Amino acid sequence: MRFFLALLSFLLLAGCYETQRDCANFKTGTFEFEAFSGTEVFKTTIIRNDSIEVDYFQGKTDSSSIRWINDCEYVLKKINPKNQAEKKAIHIKILTTDKDSYTFEFSEVGKTKTSKATAKRAKH
Repeated sequence: MRFFLALLSFLLLAGCYETQRDCANFKTGTFEFEAFSGTEVFKTTIIRNDSIEVDYFQGKTDSSSIRWINDCEYVLKKINPKNQAEKKAIHIKILTTDKDSYTFEFSEVGKTKTSKATAKRAKH
């Protein structure tokens, strides 16, 4: 009986916890995130306004158009793709937000495999 009451209490308390998602706070601004590939860390800087995102990665600049689905989801499409792979649109969904960061998942449009990352508001 004690186990049942403890489990019920845990479920009630866990049900009250709501993940913060203030996505509108991250629609525009300058953000940075890091990705690991093997043993190397790659840093990307993003400058985003409501309709354009510019990515800076390893000395290269890429621009993408943004189509917002809702405050927490959008689709990126390269403006000047250089090959077939770059022509594929990317779906991004903000999962959680914090004061100066957000966690998101991304995938090619139409694909089920997703990756996750966390972006932080750049301090300038």
